Amino acid sequence: MRSCASPPFPKRISPRSFADRTALPPLVSPQWTPYNDSAMDTDTATLEEALRKRTGMAAPELVRRDSDGRLTCLSCGHRCLIGDGKRGICKVRYNEGGTLHVPRGYVGALQCDPIEKKPFFHAMPGTNALSFGMLGCDLHCSYCQNWLTSQTLRDAAAGTAPRDVSADDLVHLSLREAASTLASTYNEPLITSEWAVEVFKRAKVAGLKTAYISNGNATEEVLRFLQPWVDLYKVDLKGFSGRGYRELGGRLQTVLDTIQMLHRMGFWLEIVTLVVPNFNDSESEIRDIARFLSGVSVDIPWHVTAFHADYKMTDRRDTTEADIIRAAEIGKEEGLHYVYAGNRPGRVGDWEDTVCPKCETHVIERSGFRILRNRLENGSCPRCWTSIPGVWS
Repeated sequence: MRSCASPPFPKRISPRSFADRTALPPLVSPQWTPYNDSAMDTDTATLEEALRKRTGMAAPELVRRDSDGRLTCLSCGHRCLIGDGKRGICKVRYNEGGTLHVPRGYVGALQCDPIEKKPFFHAMPGTNALSFGMLGCDLHCSYCQNWLTSQTLRDAAAGTAPRDVSADDLVHLSLREAASTLASTYNEPLITSEWAVEVFKRAKVAGLKTAYISNGNATEEVLRFLQPWVDLYKVDLKGFSGRGYRELGGRLQTVLDTIQMLHRMGFWLEIVTLVVPNFNDSESEIRDIARFLSGVSVDIPWHVTAFHADYKMTDRRDTTEADIIRAAEIGKEEGLHYVYAGNRPGRVGDWEDTVCPKCETHVIERSGFRILRNRLENGSCPRCWTSIPGVWS
């Protein structure tokens, strides 16, 4: 697997180290002018002002004007009804003078990662994805690992300085790093779909794959808007309890509907469930998830991954290897062909490998994000020639 070129991409910036943005590698577009944030501090009002300068108009497909002048935003499943001067639940889409303003023209996080980290195990194995994120989210998960970007304007401790960038900059940087894929991630990409499509249109011309790493709180309108431009779509299915989803600020049925629509519309789809002790780790709930996914398609890859204490959820133990191995076994028992145990590299036996469902040949062997061996031949098992579904080239 090719590693990212030097200099390395930094980790996402803490709100107390905005000056550290100078460590980011230069982008190659001569038109790029870096945003001067030397005077910016962590004050929410200051960051809100900075973000207001980095907006565009909502896509017509993603807004509906009601008879009373309010706007319905269609970018996520909340379908917020937004009056003049008000914001949606995400905090970054707002109505000003009857126009829905949406994020555009910056990144809040930027990193080159193995595509397996997203995780996609059935897409472009052994290649890199240039991952970019903006700020804001439509949920408020108490265990979010990307809370610095996702909880901007909702949590005063969250927030990173926006960095001005063009769509061409991101494409050029992807090519410079020999990435196969451009991925919108780190915050919820659905609420910044206009910017993602602007970037992805240019990425497609350059021959890149494109990806969404999403909570799946979508609408049919936004998925149709994305359909021509997004190749790979990962959904975090956070449980199978309506009550659990309400705690996170969402609705279970909306996410289930999204998964079914994504599969029907032809996106390459992989599902991740972070197994959180005393939240979604009961055998009955894990089995309900597996049974639902199997009912959509037994060929959907399902990643069950290990939780560690983060953000506001620090009151429980980490998920063990035994926990996620048992969850993976349940997925197999319910008929899923491709189940993976994640976040415990080298400690979950064969549950990191892609195994042919017919002859049980280990077609792709992994340890964490590293490809140890790839035996795929034209997308098929080299032993029995069973087709292994995925986006392999």
